[in-house]
Amino acid sequence: MPTNLPPVTRNLLIANVLVFALQYLLQDQDTLALTRWFALWPVGHDIAVDLGAGGVAGIGFRPWQLITYGFMHGNVMHIVLNMYALYMFGGLIERVMGTRRFTIYYFVCLVAAAVAQLAVVYLFEPDRMYPTVGASGAVFGLLGAFAMLFPREKLMLIPIPIGIPAWLFVTLYGVAELVFGVTGTLSGVAHFAHLGGLAAGLVLLWAWGVRPPPRHRF
Repeated sequence: MPTNLPPVTRNLLIANVLVFALQYLLQDQDTLALTRWFALWPVGHDIAVDLGAGGVAGIGFRPWQLITYGFMHGNVMHIVLNMYALYMFGGLIERVMGTRRFTIYYFVCLVAAAVAQLAVVYLFEPDRMYPTVGASGAVFGLLGAFAMLFPREKLMLIPIPIGIPAWLFVTLYGVAELVFGVTGTLSGVAHFAHLGGLAAGLVLLWAWGVRPPPRHRF
């Protein structure tokens, strides 16, 4: 388990926790104080939302939301799971990639996840007007990087109580996300955003010339 975290991973963890704390202090779930501006809203016309006490907010997509949504979370469990994954995988991958490449990689995955989510909503749920938040798309990119760099390291896929190779773990997870997304299972989860982050990460690694290490032969 990582101890001394490299700078980008450490700062991402701090930023996410601080933003979530601000959401809590501003009672964002009810007031939309941050969500109205920084969550990822579907592309299209703005909508008017009654904030109570005579307040009305015009809410819709803004370009900066492609990044800012990734620092907001819906509840405590949401941020705990994402930050745990960032803590477990981010530091290791940052050390391997270096700070500059890791930063590029993380934000490419984050933006790609947002674009995938926007595209799916625009094409298949044009009447939907709900925001997307969370670092999950970038986290899936980190999972893809871990599987590419350390394919034979063992990870545990709940509820299977045994470790399985990272490449198989990520493959099964990706297939599950695709099935969930297509069938509408586990509604309220941005399955295609996860897949967008994972796919973008793998494509970027391939473009950088990163390949899985060769298998040892005996």
